[in-house]
Amino acid sequence: MSAPRPLAGVRLLDLSGVLSGPSCGKALADLGADVIKVEPPEGDLTRTAQPRVGGLPVYFAQQNCGKRCVSVDLGLDAGRALVADLAASCDVVLENFRPGVLDRLGLGYAAISARNPSVVYCSITGYGQDGSMAGRRAYAPVMHAELGLMEFSARKLHAEPRQEAVSHADLHAGAQATIGIIAALYQREHTGEGQHLDVSMAEVMLQATEWTAVELATATTGGSDDLLHIFGSFNAPVLRLGDGTVVHVPGDPVSSFPAWCAAMQRPELLEDERFSSRAARHAHREEMFDVFEEFASTFSRFDDFEVALGKARLAVGQMRALSDVLDADWVRERGALVDVGDEHSGPLQLPRSPFRFSAATAGTTGRPAWQGQHNREVLRELLDLHDDAIDVLERDGVLVQRPPS
Repeated sequence: MSAPRPLAGVRLLDLSGVLSGPSCGKALADLGADVIKVEPPEGDLTRTAQPRVGGLPVYFAQQNCGKRCVSVDLGLDAGRALVADLAASCDVVLENFRPGVLDRLGLGYAAISARNPSVVYCSITGYGQDGSMAGRRAYAPVMHAELGLMEFSARKLHAEPRQEAVSHADLHAGAQATIGIIAALYQREHTGEGQHLDVSMAEVMLQATEWTAVELATATTGGSDDLLHIFGSFNAPVLRLGDGTVVHVPGDPVSSFPAWCAAMQRPELLEDERFSSRAARHAHREEMFDVFEEFASTFSRFDDFEVALGKARLAVGQMRALSDVLDADWVRERGALVDVGDEHSGPLQLPRSPFRFSAATAGTTGRPAWQGQHNREVLRELLDLHDDAIDVLERDGVLVQRPPS
């Protein structure tokens, strides 16, 4: 008999789109919640993404696999009423519209909690539910620009400002929303009361950027913003081995230079006036990196380089593409990927889940759903609607089905 899932019995209505909300809903589905995703007639925007496997967008699949999908037109009175009825039967409602949008549709926290006082209603927005910035359109790239990530990366890497390749703000917001929802559910177990959870991407990024407090303190005290810090990954060398392999050695080399000398078996460098003190190494940073690069170029295998550094307790990572994880031993040994494909799509690998419980089960289950796939199943189960009533909703355009082509 398989172990239970931690959130079995929790039902969540996912009204969110694209990434921040869907990634939260996916995490809760992995933990066992019954997540019902509500999409507009045109579908979630990520359903237009490429590539597609078996007619389903792979990007959409990663954020939504394991959810039941219904498609409802909220532009119609009957559609709004239908979603309100669904929300009344759920433990959690999740949304990432701008503040006020769902209120105008009769689906905001006040309206839903009036019918379902125990509901945990989570809203993810750019700048929160109040304040002068609340109504702004806010996407992850906007957060990266306005919350210092672009400027900090450019300054510390001595490069021109560039946008991040990964939507950190969306993913961090989704993770924090997940934590908040679980905390609110735990509180409800003691009080019986639901609540509105307001998750601001801007505040999330202040927390997720581990240098926020340091930068603020530096600005306040007027200290140098060019101080090297042992925990700064921007300080660490990126080197190329003799066979062309790119490697990254974490840590501040100004501090760890004695360990480098031990790994290189060159203790005499500690007496070199360029490297004999922290201040000297800081001043001759480029020459120090040239020494590291020359040492790295003598290795033709990453494993040998790792052994050499390991003797001095230095860690090292080999640069790999995401696609390389298919062949990684640890991925196979941990079962870190799961194939959610079928006979129509062929193989479709998704991350399983980072959680391994000793007395519970978690991870991606089921297949990615096509738009409106679970319309009838969900409405029968939650609202006790019969097929005749569902036929009318489909005929009137309230419900939409769009199987993959």
